[in-house]
Amino acid sequence: MKRPIAIGLCAALLASGGAGIAQQARSISASDKAAGAKANPQLLQEFGGAYSGPGAAYVTGVGKRIAVQSGLSNSQGDFTVTLLNSPVANAFAVPGGYVYVTRNLVALMNDEAELASVLGHEVGHVAARHSNKRSSRSTIGQVLSAGLSVLTGSAQLGQIAGYGAQLYTLRFSRSQEYQADELAIRYLAGARYDPAAAADMLAALNAQNKLDAQLQGKEAEAAPTWASTHPNTADRVARARARATQVAGPPGSASRNRDAFLAAIDGMLYDDDPAQGVVEGRTFRHPGLKLGFTAPSGFTLANSPAAVTVSGSGGQAQFGSGQAGGDLARYIEQVFRGLTGGAAVAVEARPTRINGIEAASASRQANSGQSAVDVTVTAYRLSPASIVHFVTIVPAGGGVGPFGPMLQSVARLNDAEVAAIRPRRVAVVTVRPGDTAASLSARMAYADHRLERFLTLNALARDAALRPGDKVKLIVRG
Repeated sequence: MKRPIAIGLCAALLASGGAGIAQQARSISASDKAAGAKANPQLLQEFGGAYSGPGAAYVTGVGKRIAVQSGLSNSQGDFTVTLLNSPVANAFAVPGGYVYVTRNLVALMNDEAELASVLGHEVGHVAARHSNKRSSRSTIGQVLSAGLSVLTGSAQLGQIAGYGAQLYTLRFSRSQEYQADELAIRYLAGARYDPAAAADMLAALNAQNKLDAQLQGKEAEAAPTWASTHPNTADRVARARARATQVAGPPGSASRNRDAFLAAIDGMLYDDDPAQGVVEGRTFRHPGLKLGFTAPSGFTLANSPAAVTVSGSGGQAQFGSGQAGGDLARYIEQVFRGLTGGAAVAVEARPTRINGIEAASASRQANSGQSAVDVTVTAYRLSPASIVHFVTIVPAGGGVGPFGPMLQSVARLNDAEVAAIRPRRVAVVTVRPGDTAASLSARMAYADHRLERFLTLNALARDAALRPGDKVKLIVRG
């Protein structure tokens, strides 16, 4: 399942100073370097760490090449560009010269110039000092922050949304997006890339967002919309395309480097890393834990290194783990304590067994704005040293609401089920005589919408003719 696209997500603590939108980049200051260096380990942990497989060194080189065009520094050595091991299609940059892009977003690009464009766009936000202008939004986090603080007097929020599931997002204004687009176009020209790649990149993101909406279906409309943090419209694509025609690069520029890009990403991991568990439709399976569960119909799952978030119109939930010392009742108290920033919450755990697994749960009611909610923690002991849990939030009086079947679906995986969990990877193939979009898309490692996924991944129109010798991307098992 493709993740919704979110270009520009980063933590609020990284906001840089400066009043108004800067017209010229400010060089990297000592304070910016210190802030970026402090935040970098946290961001790496949030997004699964640095990806070291195919394409990592290549992406770093492209990122540094485009970053120096920003005027923040003339030395590529002042920038740290990281390919993240995350299935969430995302890119962002923070003050101090730190630039990040996830492997799923890299795979959506179709040449080096488009990759440079998306990275240049994020560096442009930093160069123009847009960070302090953004407004935050949180879904389940808002509920817990407002609700549990009423119970405990604590205004702090345990990382149920922002850290674990990457739902804490920051929104850029339309004018800031336009400015970052224009800066990216300038950077492309300065680095001898084709400036038109900026519009192609935006068009690719638009197509992926439309496909994500189609894949989620109407029942999933209540899920968080990451794409809204970076407003992306057909108007932006048109503006970028028009602006690119006005920007002339040096003689011999306007390169796209498609072959080098495709060679670099061939074999790159795509979607979930099995080491972090995998999502297939409404089912989550973790080979390391040898455990799986199924979300309710109409709900979407978002996987991250630290947690899995389940979102829908009837409530929200998160699956994760913690310190396993003590009994389940004490563990549940620790989870509630984490949700309240360390404040103690008195709860009474109810022991049970679910599919042969020792389990327990406890609930508290909290106020969220003008309404009340039920917050329930359900814990499962997998071994003396391993405990996992769900946190569910539903309207007051609903108990665990639509999540009851999901909580009961938690079960161990047998060896055959674990062995069947295989990663998806990018495979670059050469079109042969007789190949069509339909025949090639049949090789995509998905049970549904194979043609739509293939066309979107390769930025192809439905009626596009493939020529023998062309190279295209597939997502395969391996």
